[in-house]
Amino acid sequence: MPCMLINPRPLQPKRIRRNISGVLLLDKPCGISSNRALQIIKRIFAASKAGHTGTLDPMATGLLPICLGEATKYSSALLGADKTYEAVLRLGYISTTGDAEGEISIAGDVKLTLLQVEAVLQSFIGTITQIPPMYSALKHQGKPLYTYARKGVEIERQPRKVTIYDLRLETLAGDEMCITVRCSTGTYVRTLAEDIGRALGCGGAYLTALRRSTVNNFDLSQSHALDQLEAMPPLQRDICLYPADSLLHDFPAVMLDSASVLLLLQGQIVTGPFSLNELMEGEKVRLYDREESFLGLGEVTAQGEIAPKRLMAQKMSAAKIDQS
Repeated sequence: MPCMLINPRPLQPKRIRRNISGVLLLDKPCGISSNRALQIIKRIFAASKAGHTGTLDPMATGLLPICLGEATKYSSALLGADKTYEAVLRLGYISTTGDAEGEISIAGDVKLTLLQVEAVLQSFIGTITQIPPMYSALKHQGKPLYTYARKGVEIERQPRKVTIYDLRLETLAGDEMCITVRCSTGTYVRTLAEDIGRALGCGGAYLTALRRSTVNNFDLSQSHALDQLEAMPPLQRDICLYPADSLLHDFPAVMLDSASVLLLLQGQIVTGPFSLNELMEGEKVRLYDREESFLGLGEVTAQGEIAPKRLMAQKMSAAKIDQS
């Protein structure tokens, strides 16, 4: 019996990944997860490596810093950053998820005055205690809480302290309230909305919209939408990236001479000359060469020296080439 020839499946062209580094400030759209947004950006930039600096719920929009390449080494710097949100609350109702995606039920009447609202909002400014919602990514026995919530299982959560730096009323019309809140990391705005609704005597409230406008020193006005990025030519798109050290502006900067740079990039502790301005042991510092090129992150030792912590791989590779 003659052999039958089978046409082989055509080979798919291998996608070329770039070792591109930087920080993209994305204006995340509603309806997709932060991880989905991350994967889209990774594809658009053909980046070999990418990570985000803290999630936004699928319903939420706004500022989502995404790190590419070497910038991922420093993404944790924003995990503890303060943030600002613009939130829309529906008063007198509660939701099983704390937002518009849950099952909604009536909780109470809404009969408010501006003076009453302003007084209640002021009472939330400062350090407050929150119980994290069941519909959250907090882990219990290795699984996010929302996986239990979807099965109707309630897990006991420990209260945690967060800080509300500013809380302002923007508009109030009927049962809809718009607020702006500047808060510490770990704050659940859904929980804050529920607590505000109860404090106002409405029985509760839930979020109908949430938009993040600042993360640390980054502002929404610096961000780009997905459709804008898709439409850009590659070179223009690359210009949208901020350098990796833009994540680290809260750390003091130290400039090193060429001899110290070489030692640092070999993984050795450097002794100077440099000025640490009486920094304490264990403090992190941004490191630069004389050309103000970012080298990475260092840590002050007990002896007032600098130990390398996370260095830029390109700089380390260049140092090895110079030695050979």
